[in-house]
Amino acid sequence: MKQRLINSVGAVLAVLVLAGASSNAADEWPQFRGPWSNGHSDTVHLPLTWSETENVSWKTAIPGNGHSSPVISGDQIWVTTAVEAKLTEEEEKRRLAAIQNSRGLEVAGSISLRAICVSRETGKLLHDIELVKVDKPEPIHSLNSYASPTPILESNHLYCHFGPYGTYAIDTKSGKVVWSNAEHHVDYQNGPGASPVLWENHLIINFDGIDTQYVAAIDKRDGRTAWQTKRSGKMNEKLEFQKAYCTSTIIQDEEHGTQVISPGADWVYSYDPASGKELWKASYGMLGFSTVPQPVFGNGLVFISTSYMRPRLLAVRYDGSRASDDSLVEWKQDGSAPQKPSMLLIGDELYFINDKGIGMCLDARTGKEYWKERIEGNYSASPLFANGRIYFFSQEGKTVVIEAGRQFKRPAENSLDSVFMASPAVADNSLFLRSATHLYRIDSN
Repeated sequence: MKQRLINSVGAVLAVLVLAGASSNAADEWPQFRGPWSNGHSDTVHLPLTWSETENVSWKTAIPGNGHSSPVISGDQIWVTTAVEAKLTEEEEKRRLAAIQNSRGLEVAGSISLRAICVSRETGKLLHDIELVKVDKPEPIHSLNSYASPTPILESNHLYCHFGPYGTYAIDTKSGKVVWSNAEHHVDYQNGPGASPVLWENHLIINFDGIDTQYVAAIDKRDGRTAWQTKRSGKMNEKLEFQKAYCTSTIIQDEEHGTQVISPGADWVYSYDPASGKELWKASYGMLGFSTVPQPVFGNGLVFISTSYMRPRLLAVRYDGSRASDDSLVEWKQDGSAPQKPSMLLIGDELYFINDKGIGMCLDARTGKEYWKERIEGNYSASPLFANGRIYFFSQEGKTVVIEAGRQFKRPAENSLDSVFMASPAVADNSLFLRSATHLYRIDSN
C-alpha cells in the first residue's frame, strides 16, 4: 500500500522542484524533523567526523535559552529563544522554593520570547524579533525551556508557537509580525513542548495540560482558530498524569485518506485535519503521560512511545480496519522505549535511543529485536538518518554515528563543547546543530 507524508510544506517544495527552482527537499528543512517530519535527509555527503576545531564552518552565539530545532529555507535559518531578565529577590525565592519542593522546576524572571534568524552562508545574525514579553512566566522543568516547540517555515512565513504564550506568524522578508493568537491557555506544569504541524491552511497543535486536553487548528492566513476538539479518552484521575508534550504526525493513505495522528496521555488519537473530527483512538492501558516522541509510520502501522509512567512502544494500525480500540494495537514492547527522543523508521527496521542511552533496532512489522546496545550519554534530541547512517546527539555534546542495519556498527563519535537538547537540521550537505549556547554549521572537508 502506497503511503506518503502530506503537508503543505512538502507540497510547496514539490512545486518548486517541478518549476525548476534551485530549492529542493535536500536543500530545505522547514519543520521539526525535516521535510517529511521523520528525521530523514536525502543528502549523500553529510559529514562523518567533526570537533570544535574540525569541519566547523561557523559557530554563532544564540541569545537566551531554547530547545527549538533550526528550520531552514534559502539563506535563512530560524530558531526561537527565550531571553530572561535578571531575577528579582522575590523571583529568586520562588525559584529556590520550586527546587526545594523537588519538582524539578525552575522559575524565571520576565522573559522575552523571540525569533532569531541567522544567515546559512555566513552565520551572521539577520533578525532578532521580540514576539511577546511575559512578566510572570509559569515554572518549567529544568530539562525544558520556554522556547521548546520548533517553528515552521513555509511560503515566506515563519510560524512560531510558545504554548500558553501564543502562536505567531512572521513575514520572513520584512521581519514583521503578521498575526498572533494567544487564546489557547492550558497548564502544562512543566512548560510548553508540542510543535505545530501544517496541513493545507491549518496549523495543528496539541494542547495537553493538567487542567484540560484538546487539539486545535489555527488558520495560517489570519491566526483564527479553525477547530478545537477535546480529548475523549478516559485518563488517570491524577491531574499530573493527564499532560503530554507530543507533536502530531500527518499521514495519508490513498485508500483511507488523511489523518492527524496525535498522542496524548494514555491514548493515541486520529483526527480529520479538515474538521477535527475524531476518527479512532487506541489506549496505552493507563501507562503513559508526558508523552513527547513524535510518531513515525509505515507499512500500515504508526509507532508510538508512551513516554513516562511505564515507557511502552506500540505499533498501531491506522487503517480503521479493526473495530475496537484494543484491536488496533498490532504489537507492543516494554522496557527501553524513549521518553523524549523520537524514533526512526528505515525500511522495515525501527531504530531509537532512549533517554539513558540504550539504542535498539527492531523489526517494525513484528517488534522482533535485532540489536540492543548501550551508547554513552543522556538523550533528548531526536536522531537523524542520512546516506545509510544514523546520528544520535547526546545532552553532553557527543554525537555517535552508527550504520543503519540489523547488526550494530559504530564508525564515528564526535564531541562539541556544549549541551544538545534541540534536534538537528540538514540543508544540502551541511549539518546544523543547536547547542545550549550556539548554532553550528558543520561540513565535510
